[in-house]
Amino acid sequence: MLTGISPLISPELLAVLARMGHGDEIILADAHFPGESFNKHILRADGVRIAPLLDGILPLFAIDTYVPDPIAMMAAVKGDTLDPAVEAAYLVPIRKHAPTAPAITRIDRFAFYERTKGAFAVVITGETAKYGNILLKKGVTPVA
Repeated sequence: MLTGISPLISPELLAVLARMGHGDEIILADAHFPGESFNKHILRADGVRIAPLLDGILPLFAIDTYVPDPIAMMAAVKGDTLDPAVEAAYLVPIRKHAPTAPAITRIDRFAFYERTKGAFAVVITGETAKYGNILLKKGVTPVA
C-alpha cells in the first residue's frame, strides 16, 4: 500500500498514469464501452464508478492546458438525451483537483471512438450511466 494514493488506483493504472506523457490521452469508459475494439491497452476497474475514480486520478494527473478540449465526453446520439447528473458528478472531482480546467467538451460518438484508437490506454470501469465515458488529456506536470 502507498499513502496518499486512492485505493481505487490499481498498480497497473498507477503505472500507466506515470508512463503517460504530455498530450497522451486516457479513456475512463463505462461498462458498456467497446474498448477492446478500439485500443489494445485495456485496464479493468470493474465495480468502480467513474466519479470516484476521477477523484483518485486527478490529484496525480495534470490536465493539458495547451489545447481547447483536454476533457471530452460523448455527445448524445440523435434522438437520445443526456442525463445532466452524469456530467455534474464528474465535475465535482474535476473542479476539486483541476479548478482551472476548461469545460467538458461533447464530441460525436464516432469522433470519441477515433480518439480512443489513439489513446494511451482505456480503463473499463463499472460505470453504468449512459454516455458515461470521459477522455482526459495529460498536461505538463508542474514543477514542485
